[in-house]
Amino acid sequence: MKLRYLIMAGVALLALSSCSDFLDKPSDTRVTLTNTEQLRMLMTSAYPSYNYALICELSTDNFIDNNSPSIDGVRYNLQPDNRNDDEAFAWEDIRSVSDSDSPSDLWEGYYNSIATCNAVLEKVEEFEANGENSAKLQAVKGEALVTRAYSHFMLANLFCMPYRGPELSKQYPGIPYITKPETTVKPHYERGTLAETYDNIQRDLEEGLPLIDDGIYEVPKYHFNKQAANTFASRFYLYKRDYEKVLECTNTVFGGADADPSPYMTDIWAQTNLNYADEYNRYYVNSAHARNFLLIPTYSRYQRHIRPNKRYGINRNGLRGSVRGPGPTWERCRYQNSQLGWTWAMHPCFMAMWVNGSQEYGVWWAGTAGEQFEYTDKIAGIGYAHQVLAEFTGEEALLNRAEAKLFLGDIDGCIADLGVWDDAHRHNPNVDADGRMDPWSKEIVWNFYTKAEEKYLRNTRPERREILGAKYNDSIYFEIAKPLHIDEVCPSARFHNSPEINPYLQCIQHFRRFEFFQRGLRWFDIKRFGISYSHVIGKDARVETLKVLDPRLAFQIPNEIIAAGIDPNDRLNLQTIMPAPKIRKDLAVPYNE
Repeated sequence: MKLRYLIMAGVALLALSSCSDFLDKPSDTRVTLTNTEQLRMLMTSAYPSYNYALICELSTDNFIDNNSPSIDGVRYNLQPDNRNDDEAFAWEDIRSVSDSDSPSDLWEGYYNSIATCNAVLEKVEEFEANGENSAKLQAVKGEALVTRAYSHFMLANLFCMPYRGPELSKQYPGIPYITKPETTVKPHYERGTLAETYDNIQRDLEEGLPLIDDGIYEVPKYHFNKQAANTFASRFYLYKRDYEKVLECTNTVFGGADADPSPYMTDIWAQTNLNYADEYNRYYVNSAHARNFLLIPTYSRYQRHIRPNKRYGINRNGLRGSVRGPGPTWERCRYQNSQLGWTWAMHPCFMAMWVNGSQEYGVWWAGTAGEQFEYTDKIAGIGYAHQVLAEFTGEEALLNRAEAKLFLGDIDGCIADLGVWDDAHRHNPNVDADGRMDPWSKEIVWNFYTKAEEKYLRNTRPERREILGAKYNDSIYFEIAKPLHIDEVCPSARFHNSPEINPYLQCIQHFRRFEFFQRGLRWFDIKRFGISYSHVIGKDARVETLKVLDPRLAFQIPNEIIAAGIDPNDRLNLQTIMPAPKIRKDLAVPYNE
């Protein structure tokens, strides 16, 4: 009995000792940030990891419904990748699926980025209070501020209406602007106004931009380096119509107002050893290229939504109005499909396109929007689909500057910048050997876009649409120069579109449509330019029209966020039904019409 009691007492003492050891350890196992290097390393995880391209592209005039009627071939049994695609294409609330590429993941991803930035900035403030003020600490602070501004900016452009100036923007809800780490369970946030959101973004951006230092990064292209940060700033000011700031930031990107921007254009079209889409994509997002300022790896199934033979894709009027349509210097570059009898004009550099399915109903896609797959189990064939976003590039900075110059009255400077873009796309064996490319000039821009917009306006009159029937969706000019309502969207006392500059502004939006092809930024241009267009849906040809300042321009707040107390966007009673177009298979429209 004594032995038994001694053993029990010993066990009890060991248990008490173990319990004491456990209680002596801190219960919070999170890493404690104690130095600047740790803050710098933490910023590598501060970038959003989800991709906005899919829901934005589906909402644009680049995409069509392959199940809708067409005299070039009809398929009524093609399926979307998931129900979200149906909702995005019809500008409905996107609620059916909450996975990568959905509004839910985008909201979570950007606010996770903001949370990381706030954690870093809180420690920076603590270190500064303790007397540390090293150049490296200030550079980390600059990156955190600019990244926080960027994530809020993207949230605003996804879930809010377009910016309408300092006064009108007070009438629209913004998004919660978070500047401190969360310390309570389920804190309540107010959306504030869109004007307040933009003011907060600008404050973070202007404080952080001068602090950026490329020297602290191991791989600068995966961080907000100086060129990336200034290109982001130029995008922000462009959306605000603060053109002097756009000019200042873009000149900094290129090294001065008189510096040559051509080294920052892509040379992918000149590569003769790229044969497959994956090769094009890896080349396009290579960090060694000078034109790539910021690369963001994301989780994304974008490419799987548009192939093979999916319901929604880049085809018909979406294709003819973008990469397989005419332009100012390549209008005479015409090609023909012998199988279908199609004739179209196309820039030869855009031959780097692939199609899934027969061409009359297939889904076209570019090698610049490729997938990189991460295997977690090669035997089972499972893992994660990724897409690397070339989020800020030399081409965007150049086109931003061209638009700023145009509104600041420097039309010749605008034409010169657009000419750099045009020249970069000629550096291609197919182009160099093709004598049909016209020389770049101010006059050729004026003539082409004046004609393109006149044809659009003439052929979209109700009586003309009825005559044209199905060919309305396929005419080569219809989708290139839709009327621009930038002054209605964001009125300005100083800057106005006018007949004297409108053809050049049309050229800018057209080149931007090329440049941002399958990257999602076309959606933001549609919002700020005030471009109206229609989507024809299903075999019954239901027509939905997105009007200027249509409330559906703001994606709906995710369900779980609304349930947590955030006010939803008002997108009710917005459906516009138009008569279905008459399909006349016997109608032929001449190419020059």
